[in-house]
Amino acid sequence: MSASTTAETSVSSDGIGQVSSNKMAPGGRWLSLGEFIVGGAIVILHNVYHVIPNEVPILFVVGLISFRLRDGNWKAMGLGWPASWRRAVLIALAAAFLRIALSSVLIDPVTAHFWPAARAPEGMNEITGHLGVALRWLGIVWTFAAFGEEIGYRGYLVNRAAETGGGSRFSYWLGVVGVAVLFGYGHYYKGPAGIIDSGIAGLILGAAYLLSGRNLWACILAHGLIDTVGVVALFFGWSS
Repeated sequence: MSASTTAETSVSSDGIGQVSSNKMAPGGRWLSLGEFIVGGAIVILHNVYHVIPNEVPILFVVGLISFRLRDGNWKAMGLGWPASWRRAVLIALAAAFLRIALSSVLIDPVTAHFWPAARAPEGMNEITGHLGVALRWLGIVWTFAAFGEEIGYRGYLVNRAAETGGGSRFSYWLGVVGVAVLFGYGHYYKGPAGIIDSGIAGLILGAAYLLSGRNLWACILAHGLIDTVGVVALFFGWSS
């Protein structure tokens, strides 16, 4: 077992999995910090400077390899069956509702006073009235976005950020905040309003991840539901 995995994982009374800080070896913490910095650089280098390929497949692959080598399995990042599917689904539904409601009644109206509306991904304007296009986007939503982004951002980067701080509950919440900022910049193409909107979405998805006991299925389902609502709204012409 490597230095970074000498910590024992426990679940606190509020359902947030945490790593015992007194068992996080210094070498493991430095390695986690290095991984987080590199991961953050990958996000910025693609989305802001466009000098490397899309960050999502990179973080997805690197994250899976890192957890296999350092932690021994992918369950450590949350890719195991949840203890309660009912709880995971309820958290996902609550997170999706909160994200959609906040965007509609607060974020969009406030950011509209300062910046143009967030730009949609290229090609989404073709969804309205076109079933084939909508189905293709639903496939992208549930693979690249829901599965890929949640493994890369929440499963990989949140954990490595938290391990840098010793794996305490507080460090996990700090990790969620830090990764939410990166997630916002991961949607840099949307403009300032879109960066803020996506950053807040990252906070909500990160909270869902922690409140589910660091099980990725809650935030994967939430992410997929959020984007599915968007695709459906575009298809029927309910959203521009």
